[in-house]
Amino acid sequence: MTNHLALIAKTQSLIAAGDIVGAESALVELADAEGDGALMVVLAQLPAKDILAVIREYDSSKESIINLMVTPAQFARAVVIEKRYKDLTRSHLRGMVNSIIFRDDADPVEFMNAIGDTEGGSEALADYFSEKWSRIEAFARTGRFDAVDDDGQLLSESALQGSAYVKPVLEQEEVADQDWMELAWILRYQCPDLFIEMLLVLRAKVRAFDAGGDEAGEDEDDDGKVETGDTDRGRVTTVVLESDEESAI
Repeated sequence: MTNHLALIAKTQSLIAAGDIVGAESALVELADAEGDGALMVVLAQLPAKDILAVIREYDSSKESIINLMVTPAQFARAVVIEKRYKDLTRSHLRGMVNSIIFRDDADPVEFMNAIGDTEGGSEALADYFSEKWSRIEAFARTGRFDAVDDDGQLLSESALQGSAYVKPVLEQEEVADQDWMELAWILRYQCPDLFIEMLLVLRAKVRAFDAGGDEAGEDEDDDGKVETGDTDRGRVTTVVLESDEESAI
């Protein structure tokens, strides 16, 4: 345990210094020397911000043992604070989500439920889909992703709930891109309450953007919060960044 504590301190120091590659290498060396179980013990003790710093830098050209070992709960805690990086393109968020929830041994639904059960999870998912809003709305209304075929009307919350358990128009195999289409399909048909909650938050972000915010739901004076009414998941979606989770950026 003493060695593990020393490694945790070393990893955090490397991350604070901006040496993400060095931090990941230290964790990989631990797994090579002591096995995956030791790595899981250390990951369980690292703050979410430090796990995030490592996994958001995922390189698709190589397999990352950290991405393979992170648990749904750890991942969910990391995802909800990713917005601190203020990556307006959301490219890191999408790459991180795709690389982990679609890994070979993963159950995407388990990861989605963990995110949905974490405060701020639906906002993180709304950020993930932010550039695909019109196509997600078309999917919610018609079961297809072609916005051209949609009449532009938005389904009410009650209508969304009423259509939550309809038979899919598209089969999962038809959208199995391990990207946003497949994730949207999984959310709508396997986690419908979370899909609705995410879409309501996404709509709020779009309205805020249209009203003049710098980015959907965020402007220079944004306090990091997005709020909606209670949903079927039984919570109000609110993100509050804790003071003890200061970013390592």
